[in-house]
Amino acid sequence: MKNKHKEIKAKGKPQWTTLYDHLTHVLKATEKIAKETGHDIEIARLGAIFHDIGKTHPAFQKRLKVREREPVFRHEIASLFFLSLIKEEYQEAVIEMIIAHHKSIIDDVKARGILDLDENEPNTMEFHLGDWEIWSTIAMEILECFGIETHPISREEAQDNYEKVLDFCERKNQERGYSEWRGLLMGADHFASAMIDKTVDKLKNLYQKPILSFFNRQHPLYPLSYYPTDSEKPHSLVVASTGAGKTDFLFRRCKGRVFYTLPFQASINAMFFRLQKDLADMNPDLNIKPLHAASSLIETEDGDREDIVLQKHIGTSIKVLTPYQLAGIAFGSKGFEAMILDLRGCDIILDEVHTYSGISQAIMLKVVCVLKSIGCRLHIGTATMSSLLYNKIKTILGEDNVLETKLKSEELDKYNRHTVHKITSWESSNILIKDAVEKKQKILLVCNRIANAQELYKQIEQNHPNVPKLLLHSRFKRKDRKEREISLIGLDQKGNSLQKFNTSNEACIVVSTQVVEVSLDISFDIMVTEAAPLDSLIQRFGRVNRKRNKDTIGKTKPIYVIAPPDNEKETKPYDFEIVHKSYDILSNGEILEERSLQEKIDEVFTEIDFLEIEEVSVFKETEKWSIAPLTNGDAWLVKVLEIDSVICITESDAQTNYVEADFKTRMGLEIPIRYWSVKHLRRLEEGNCPFVIPNYAYDEILGLLMSELKKNKFDESAQNL
Repeated sequence: MKNKHKEIKAKGKPQWTTLYDHLTHVLKATEKIAKETGHDIEIARLGAIFHDIGKTHPAFQKRLKVREREPVFRHEIASLFFLSLIKEEYQEAVIEMIIAHHKSIIDDVKARGILDLDENEPNTMEFHLGDWEIWSTIAMEILECFGIETHPISREEAQDNYEKVLDFCERKNQERGYSEWRGLLMGADHFASAMIDKTVDKLKNLYQKPILSFFNRQHPLYPLSYYPTDSEKPHSLVVASTGAGKTDFLFRRCKGRVFYTLPFQASINAMFFRLQKDLADMNPDLNIKPLHAASSLIETEDGDREDIVLQKHIGTSIKVLTPYQLAGIAFGSKGFEAMILDLRGCDIILDEVHTYSGISQAIMLKVVCVLKSIGCRLHIGTATMSSLLYNKIKTILGEDNVLETKLKSEELDKYNRHTVHKITSWESSNILIKDAVEKKQKILLVCNRIANAQELYKQIEQNHPNVPKLLLHSRFKRKDRKEREISLIGLDQKGNSLQKFNTSNEACIVVSTQVVEVSLDISFDIMVTEAAPLDSLIQRFGRVNRKRNKDTIGKTKPIYVIAPPDNEKETKPYDFEIVHKSYDILSNGEILEERSLQEKIDEVFTEIDFLEIEEVSVFKETEKWSIAPLTNGDAWLVKVLEIDSVICITESDAQTNYVEADFKTRMGLEIPIRYWSVKHLRRLEEGNCPFVIPNYAYDEILGLLMSELKKNKFDESAQNL
């Protein structure tokens, strides 16, 4: 039966998707996901068909054109007035799919859950019924298009359906755990909303296991390429020097779909292109996605945003992302049920887990606990990891379940590549940089903070105007950062040399933040870096003298480490004591021996604080859930983590390019930033709902200028762009 009501819309501008089309898209996605995850397909179909039928209500149709917040209308509630059209034995599962696919049923951030509204708004049921006899008839005709047998539902019957849903939600709120049905619908809904009319075509490549035989390659310069991976133990712990072949080893351990995590957003593009190139021959239709923080990591204060970055790519063969995007499963962040459904039984690679410090390490350990509990196979690789952290991970995973791999001492000796020197300041590095330029060397300068890197870059421009130079950090427009990474690596997407930076024979200078620590396959001749935690420093060092061959083994190149500040504020984002201990333990003017690193790391990192994490996590050490189904946890992660959890765009892009652009173009214009830095600014309703910053707060060479943004933090003109 053809759709009779094309005037009834499910989505507003720019697509103006009809309700019939949206339900069709979600239905197809739900059927696919239910089949792959072992859920009852008939129940899943019903949830998909009914989930948005309440959008037929005139109040919703009006609000697509005219933004109104009061009185509160929730289409989920209106959808469940039709509950009696569903078989009794299917009703509870369908309620779970529908009633909380946008909001928590109780204690919603803006009190818009069904139990919140029923308690605080006495007319909730009557308002949502509205002109029931009129709009329900239209809804019935749309339902009949999907083969649903209907009958006239009286106002009284609709009220009974509402009371039944209310009673179910009150009972559910007394339980502990999470709803897989909610996760199923959310995953399908977000996927279909992102793909729209491409949904059916995109479903074809979901849930395919990648062919990873490329990583079976062997080479004498990569000792891990000869280490066996054929073990029945499900988990892996690999400790080896940078450049020893950890990435290949970890992928060889994978048996299914893969989530590959890296600590920094800026590393994701590089790894994505690397995997895309390496796996293309054996996987011509490989579904691989780089996942950026395109929306809030978790729900923000206003309660109107959701993190759909994982859900809209549910079933992808390989995802490249940050571990913080997985952390929501431990804290009940919005959409965590869909994330669990997608993650279950997959291989999870946690690359360079050592780069987290303090509370972040405790968060990662909690994530490891949850991933293990849902049947994931975890493969953890690191160049350096404290024995404390290593042993804790091994205990969580179970010693008998972990394949442990470490390089032998004689192999470690072949990775002695750096002579470390201590200097007092950036000023004292000027002569070092000048000398390196004259020798046509590749120079890497690393700062701990973006503002420091921007100021240093301006100085380098003045001192070396004719030398090719580049600034790299996490707060560029994604398209600008991508261009920088391509220039830095010196290869185009086909692997051809661009004769730039990494592939150039001339001197060049790169100023960066810690984003160079992971994943970027680049090699420099000399580095000057600010002091940082020892594990991070060692990772940075791996960008110097990285290219190994028979002639370079045994030869070292210089690293210069600047003495840390003498106050805590200037040491941020790192811990003052850890940075000073790390600097003090380095010998001045001596070769840094790889076999000595473990002892040094263990002297620096002596404790991890788990208490605060356990208090706020909804997944406890007992492996029990403390959260009620159909609810969300507290917005805790963004409050404590100094991470870029939202995105912003410039005023000019908001006016000319963003709103009408496709998904890829929008992503290129977005700049990752912390929520607290921009929450006072206007936020778009379109795309990934970016905050809008003044044009003068972004420079194409320097990136986002936080100093300019802070100056105008309370400027009314900046708030009302």
